[in-house]
Amino acid sequence: MKRLNIWKRSGIFALVGLLLSWVVSCATVNPDNNQNDNRQEIEFWTMQLQPQFTDYFNQLIANFEAQNPELKIRWVDVPWSAMESKILAAVSAKNAPDVVNLNPDFAALLAGRNAWVSLNEQVPEDVKSQYLSNIWDASSIKSCEGDNCTLKTFGIPWYLTTQITIYNEELFKKAGLKTSPKNYQELAEFAQIIKDETGKYAFFVSFVPEDSSQVLQSLVQMGVQLVDEKNQAAFNTPEGIAAFEYWVDLYQKNLLPQEVLTQGHRRAVELYQAGEIAILTSGPQFLKAIAENAPTIAKVSTPAPQITGETGKKSVAVMNLVIPRETENPENALKFSLFVTNSTNQLAFAKAANVLPSTVEALKNSYFRPVQGRNSQEDAARIISAKQMDETEILLPPLKDIKKLQKIIYDNLQAAMLNQKTVEQAILDAETAWNQRS
Repeated sequence: MKRLNIWKRSGIFALVGLLLSWVVSCATVNPDNNQNDNRQEIEFWTMQLQPQFTDYFNQLIANFEAQNPELKIRWVDVPWSAMESKILAAVSAKNAPDVVNLNPDFAALLAGRNAWVSLNEQVPEDVKSQYLSNIWDASSIKSCEGDNCTLKTFGIPWYLTTQITIYNEELFKKAGLKTSPKNYQELAEFAQIIKDETGKYAFFVSFVPEDSSQVLQSLVQMGVQLVDEKNQAAFNTPEGIAAFEYWVDLYQKNLLPQEVLTQGHRRAVELYQAGEIAILTSGPQFLKAIAENAPTIAKVSTPAPQITGETGKKSVAVMNLVIPRETENPENALKFSLFVTNSTNQLAFAKAANVLPSTVEALKNSYFRPVQGRNSQEDAARIISAKQMDETEILLPPLKDIKKLQKIIYDNLQAAMLNQKTVEQAILDAETAWNQRS
């Protein structure tokens, strides 16, 4: 009897072992739960979109895979602060993902090194025409052979934001002001009034070379041409000197916080939420953050159109998708990029993220127009932002080393603000440094 029990137990263990072996072997043969093992994988990197948009992207990917059963998307979300270093390392090591979400400024830097698939011949004209034409050009750089220059497209436009003005009605009321400034001249006048009447600063704008390009864009709005047709400095002009003087005067009159030389745009948000500045220039999506972080300030915050210069030009920020040259799946990477950025998917993401789409059809949707019953501050900001699209343009020239130009100009502006150089010397030094760059 004892021997029989032993054999029974041995038989059960053998059966369990056999079943486990079968399960493991099935899992090894088919790790994707009965999905096709031979699917081609596309690795897709985004910038800091988890966890807020995890559900959106999971559904987006599921929809794409259902339409393309031979393909599988591997989504990797990278922190904003880590993206530049990670993609640089991946491109250098020749193991970059197949599709990457970047902004045009940084993407243009690597486009100058031939890091991305050129899309000039890859995207048909009828597909290209679905995107806003001025936004399509934002993902292009000027390529010159002698005097012959053409635009080389390296990215597919995705979502957009146009800068708006968010102002503190309470501080404005204390200063005796009723509306937000419309241009830089009014901004300087308002800054003096707000400082005199409330002791607060009107606004914060960063002069840190590695941070926001807002000051560089302001020069263009004030009528300054940054470079000529041969990419040589074109800003040492009466307009350029006047623009330099504008920012130097504001700083030296103590109408800008001293931190503008050392802190980035994040500091502007912090100061606005603390009630220490009266104006925040930012995207509409920041209203939600203000409501969460500073509900008292949010209650007295009102959105208004973007501040501009005498040219009337208004800026737009673009996020795009690029395809690294090292990809083994260029056609399918492009297919996925065009799927992510088609009108249907762009409209869905714009609603989820409170941003603007870059396709003509999606931007015409009633979601971006005044509708009875939509009267929240976020609704107003979105409508203002969308309405500005008719007036916006890419203000900075399509240069692979645009960040180097920004650093040269910011460094010399800072020197003038600190009285280390005259404005004339600062702009001359900036011109020389740019023209002699390696």
